[in-house]
Amino acid sequence: MRITTMSAKMSNSSASPMTAGSSSATAGRASGKATSFIPELQSMMFALGDSRRPLHETAALVEDIVHTQLINLLHQAAEVALLRGARVISPEDIIFLMRKDKKKLRRLVRYMQYRDYKSKILKTIDDEDPLDSDKYSSVNKRQRLAQDFLSSIDQTGEFLSLVEEEEVDDVKQERLERIEKMTRNMDSSQYSDFCESRQLSFSKKASKFREWLDCSSLDVKPNAMSMEILSYLAYETVAQVVDLALLVKQDMTPKTGDPFQHTISATFIQYSNSSAEASSTKKESDSPENTPPSTPSGPLTAGHQGRMHSMAQGNGGFTQDGNKIKQRKRKKSTAACGAEAQSSAIQPTHIREAIRRYSHKIGPLSPFSSSYRRNGMTFLAC
Repeated sequence: MRITTMSAKMSNSSASPMTAGSSSATAGRASGKATSFIPELQSMMFALGDSRRPLHETAALVEDIVHTQLINLLHQAAEVALLRGARVISPEDIIFLMRKDKKKLRRLVRYMQYRDYKSKILKTIDDEDPLDSDKYSSVNKRQRLAQDFLSSIDQTGEFLSLVEEEEVDDVKQERLERIEKMTRNMDSSQYSDFCESRQLSFSKKASKFREWLDCSSLDVKPNAMSMEILSYLAYETVAQVVDLALLVKQDMTPKTGDPFQHTISATFIQYSNSSAEASSTKKESDSPENTPPSTPSGPLTAGHQGRMHSMAQGNGGFTQDGNKIKQRKRKKSTAACGAEAQSSAIQPTHIREAIRRYSHKIGPLSPFSSSYRRNGMTFLAC
């Protein structure tokens, strides 16, 4: 009965995540501009399927999306905590917000089980004793907390079945298959960079992550276990954005003989045309017609003309010409490699198009969209 009342109050609350939450999110973003996760996000995106050198502007856009999502999620969790009379944001408040998406809720419960198992292993190593289920039963606090709360709001038995199910996570399996294909053609140095990128997470930089979310300005602050869950949800949001952007990128790649090529989104065409116009304007400004004439030098004497003629006829002239040709080839090859790397990377247009499609109730990405939607706000994490 208490949970039903809480749900009714949450649905009828006048403050929405796009009004009350957005102003606080903007203020938090303004105060936390000195703290940035763009370098870490570039490594995470590479480990999740992007190119080896993800674009800086793409990572900045992903950072802004993740930050906005988490700030709104924090304010929603704070509302739930206040409704149940708590002074801090607990894992129960976040689990309550995720209750409508069973797959992501199951993924979160599995993550909490993994954290308990990791703590148990570390304690075993410190004690140098074999695993004893009775001795380390107190370590399973995260799993027990999730099970107790889910059983308290479970009226049909569907939540507790999530904990007991051992189904394969299709999303995780697809990511692993994509990563396996990525690593097939990597050399030792590339694979070393990939392994380092795979180990990055928001939880390993807890103080920076808390400062990034500007938790000190919140009236109801999250506790340590809630920060664990928030760092996990932040990484999952990055992973989902990359997943959806790769789908859009694959969809937007021109295919020979594709009869549906004309159905490319107008939004993507608009972004592509604007970037093309900007590049064409830059090329026109660099063209020889727009280049000012060089400053004329003084008249050459007969002696100077003779020397220049002899240098042009000798081997020195050919050497200089050869060096110039080599430099031009190097510049062309470098530019071609840079253009190829940039074309293989996820573009900001792919991110924007993915978010646009994800926010629509009807569309190609509607099966992957969030089950928790309130006043037009779509959450990627829950």
